[in-house]
Order: sequence, then C-alpha cells, then structure tokens
Amino acid sequence: MKGTKYSQVWNLDNLFPDGNISFQFQEHIKYLETKVCNLEKELSHLNTPQEINESFKVAELIDSIEHIRINLSQSNSYITCLHAQNTKDQTSSILRGKTSSINARFEIALKKLQKTLVKTDHQLWEDMLDTEVLSSYKFILSEWRKKATLLLTDDEESLVSDLMLDGYHAWGQFYHSLIGSLKVSVQIDGETKELSIGQAMNLRSHPDEEVRKESHNTLEKVWKEYEEQFAKILNHIAGFRLQVYKKRRVENILEEPLMENRLKEETLNSMWKAVSKNKQPFTKYLNQKAEMIGDTKVKSYNFWAPLRKSNRKIHYEEAVHFILEQFSKFGTEIESFSRHAFNNGWIEAEDRPNKSATAFCASFPMSGESRVFMTYGDRITNVLTLAHELGHAYHNHAMKPIKGINRQYPMCIAETASIFTEIIILDAALEKAGSTDEKLFLLDEKLKRSVMNFMNIHSRFLFETRFYEERKSGIVSTSRLNELMQEAIDEGYEGSLDNVSIHSWVWTPHYYITKTPFYNFPYTFGYLFSLCIYAKAKDKGKAFEKDYIDLLRDSGSMSPEDLVMKHLGEDITSETFWEKGIELCVRDVEEFITLTSS
Repeated sequence: MKGTKYSQVWNLDNLFPDGNISFQFQEHIKYLETKVCNLEKELSHLNTPQEINESFKVAELIDSIEHIRINLSQSNSYITCLHAQNTKDQTSSILRGKTSSINARFEIALKKLQKTLVKTDHQLWEDMLDTEVLSSYKFILSEWRKKATLLLTDDEESLVSDLMLDGYHAWGQFYHSLIGSLKVSVQIDGETKELSIGQAMNLRSHPDEEVRKESHNTLEKVWKEYEEQFAKILNHIAGFRLQVYKKRRVENILEEPLMENRLKEETLNSMWKAVSKNKQPFTKYLNQKAEMIGDTKVKSYNFWAPLRKSNRKIHYEEAVHFILEQFSKFGTEIESFSRHAFNNGWIEAEDRPNKSATAFCASFPMSGESRVFMTYGDRITNVLTLAHELGHAYHNHAMKPIKGINRQYPMCIAETASIFTEIIILDAALEKAGSTDEKLFLLDEKLKRSVMNFMNIHSRFLFETRFYEERKSGIVSTSRLNELMQEAIDEGYEGSLDNVSIHSWVWTPHYYITKTPFYNFPYTFGYLFSLCIYAKAKDKGKAFEKDYIDLLRDSGSMSPEDLVMKHLGEDITSETFWEKGIELCVRDVEEFITLTSS
C-alpha cells in the first residue's frame, strides 16, 4: 500500500509465479503424480517385515512418504491461498480437484504401508524401532501401527478415499465456496455498504452499537435464508463420517479427534471438568459488563464491543511495529522471523471484497515459508488475530530442522503456539495502558478470550457431540440444529448471554472442516497450556525462548501428556493442571470487577 512500509497484500509469485495459470505449478502437480505413482509401485511389492534388516527398506519408504507429503503441503497451501484471496476464482477450485485426487491416492498408499507394518511380529517390531534408521521415528511409527488397527481392507479403504473426493471433502469445499460468495448490505456512517461475510463479521467489534446490531441482524437474515442449504452440507459431512466409523466399528465419536490430537480421553475430560467447575467468575464478568451497558444480560452482538466507545483505530503499520517490539522482548528469533515475514510479503491483510471470511496460516515446507491470511480492520481484535496467525507461522519455522515425519504436530499444540503469541501482545498492551479506561478496554479484550475458550468453545463441543449422536439416527432437521445450538450456548454460557445466534452452526467454519473433526477442544487446550507457558516465560525472560523452541520441536514426536511432563513437569491428566491456568484468568475477572466498581 502507498505510504506504508509494510504491504498488506501477500506475495505468492515467489512460490509459484502467475497465480492460477502458473506453468511451474502445473509442472509441480505432474511431479507429484509421478512420485505417488512410484510409491504405489514400491508398496505393491512390499511384504510384512520378517527380518530386522528390513528396517532399511521401511526407512526408505518413510523418506519417500515425507518427500511427497511436503510437496503436497506446498500445493495444497498454494491453492488454499489462491481461493482465499478471491473466493470467485473458479480455476483454483479446478486445481484443488487435481491435488485432491493425488492426495487421496497418497493417503491410500500410506494406509497400505500402515496395514503392512501392523502385521509385523511384536518383538521384531520393537527390535526394528530400536535400530539406528528407525529409532528417531519410534513415536510416529507406533502411532501408525495403532491407527492401522482401525483400517478396513485395501479395497474398502480405496473406495472410501475415492468417495471422499466428490462426497465428504467436496461438501466441505462447497461450504467455503457458498459462504464466501454471500454478500450483505450494512449501513455505516449513513452510507450503505455491500460487504463480504468476513467484512461484516469484523463489525462485531465496531464502536457503534447500531452498526453492530444491524450487522448482526442482517447476518442472521442471511443465515435464515440459507439455513436449509447449510443444514444439508453439515448433515452430509457428518453422515459420511459416521458411516465410515460404523464400517470401522468405531462407536466413540471422539476416538478419531482424540487420536489425531494424540490426547487421552482422560486428559480431555479433566480439562472440561475444570472448566465447568470454574465458570461462575466469567458469568460474573459478563453480568457486570451487561450492567455497564445498561442491560441485564450481554447481548451477543455486544460481546465483542469495546467497553468504552472509542473511534481509535490501530493502523496496520502501527500494529506491525507494536508486534515486533513486543516479540523482541520475548526473544530475538521470533522478532527476526516476524520482521522477515512482514518485509517479504508473507501477510495478506488488505480489507477488500471477495476475500474468505476465515483467517489462517498456511505452511509452505518446500520453501521453508508460511503465509498469513486475514482481513485487517484497524481494531485491537485484528492486531491479536495477526499475532495469533504469526504464532502458527513461528511454529512452522521452529520445526524446519526437524527430520521427516516428526514435523507433524497435533492441532491442540498448534493452537498453543498461536495463542501464546496472542497473549504476549495483549499483555504488553495492558502493561502500556496509560489510563484506567484504556486498561479496562484491554482487560475486557483479554477476558473475552477467556470466555471464548471456557464458554463458547465448550458450547461448540457440546453442540457437535450431541449433533453427531443424533445424526446416528438420521438427518437432523434445521429446526433441531437451531435447538441444539441454543441449548449448547445456554449451557456453555450458563445462561449469561442474550440474543444469541442460534445459527452459529452455520457461520462457524470449524464444523465443516473435513480433515480435522471436532476442531473445538484444541483451542481450550491451547489457551490453558499457553497460559502456563507464558507464566514460565515471564519468570525466565529472554532465556526462555530456547526452551520454548525445544518444546515446539518436540511437539511432533511426543504425546501432549509426555510433552508437558518433559518441558513443564506437569500432569495434564489432572484437573489441578487446568485449574492453574483458569486461576490466572479469574484474577483478570477480579481486577475487572474492582476497576469497574470503583
């Protein structure tokens, strides 16, 4: 942008020039097809290992798999970025179809290898894992062996994978295309503006209540108009997933998300128990805020509202400088990395039509880069989103020296890294607050995040769990989806939120992510875990950055339980661990009540 040092438009050309007509990208796809074809041929001759020296062959296959995975990630991320920057780009959808087909073949090949390895004699398997060529992959290979016990026959897995392309994953892609194509008209400062869903959602934190209310009501009308279409999408995604579970004899709908997060159910239950027991302070915060606004309960469209009416804008360049300044206080590497990202076109933040509504970070492991996508709207919430996505990018950066398949970390740890950087920025802003009003404004922003993770995310978990249980018996109607959402929000917020959006199931994209089921609890996990990490960082200062990088680098080769025990010496299967993080947030509530009562 003119007049600013940092561009708000990213650079994708150094990845693959010429966008959706890139010749280099077409060649990349052809290369991928060849590599997957070669892997399929190798696996067609693979037999169950009988001798320990076959460890070398397994190691060679792992190298091939990781090479393909890195190349696939590069292509998938590129297509995701193309579509996000312009949801009307039909060519990117065609390209996604090509890479999805390659990805499906790759997944079939990977499952075939896993099924072959699971047949290996137990003692021989243990001996193979102790060999020099496989010992560094011990955790991942053991995980593969466990996953293989749930797999169907090769032909059945191949059929499921093929059907996913134009069924399961296609429904998820259709959701993003549909919601990305919608437009709403909202009156701002006496002028009617046509906005994308992402732009309209940004108005949740607008200082003018009338703008927030109109945006909320306008969006609700759109959700109501399209609810049948979205209900069909959600039902078909869930139905497909449940049919596959049924075939694999998986009864617990949490089995896959827990396995993907490498998390014990005991850990998840302890976390939610701790959260459920400690919601009262946050209900008190919401009620206090409602009273200040002049309501008995906080209306949903006022939840993200600034506590004090303020027209102050945080321009993009100011946000960048503040983020870099605060990151430098934590460590030199994160500051240097983030500066490089801002200076080299890794960030797409421009506020313009036809962009996707969802912020994200995309990894490009071949080139060792990331891309951050968002719509920046000059508000503190946008600054925090930018910091959040940079946290994901920094995690990708930290994993660069890690070999092969040990780079794959679970979502609950991914969210830890992103929320950690968000906390750095929010706490820094609080420390710099020059007045009580400014401090209250920022403390309110901090508490909103606690409410989101303890109440909103819990309501999402409750909704998704109950929806899937009902979906086992057949299609869940639109009216029932609205009822389930209302019930989940009432329980999650303990009745402290008014005028709720019963169509939250429509506009929350996480319900429609086909590659990551139950993408809700990883946020709460990450939030509480990051609070504990942040407390350690505050105590140790800049020296902690090395410890933090070590933790991130272990995140792909350990369970969360073992990771936290190794680096923090804490048992996360215990409610006590989670209560420590919650207690830090309760102190924020107490300070908020004190400041607003004086």
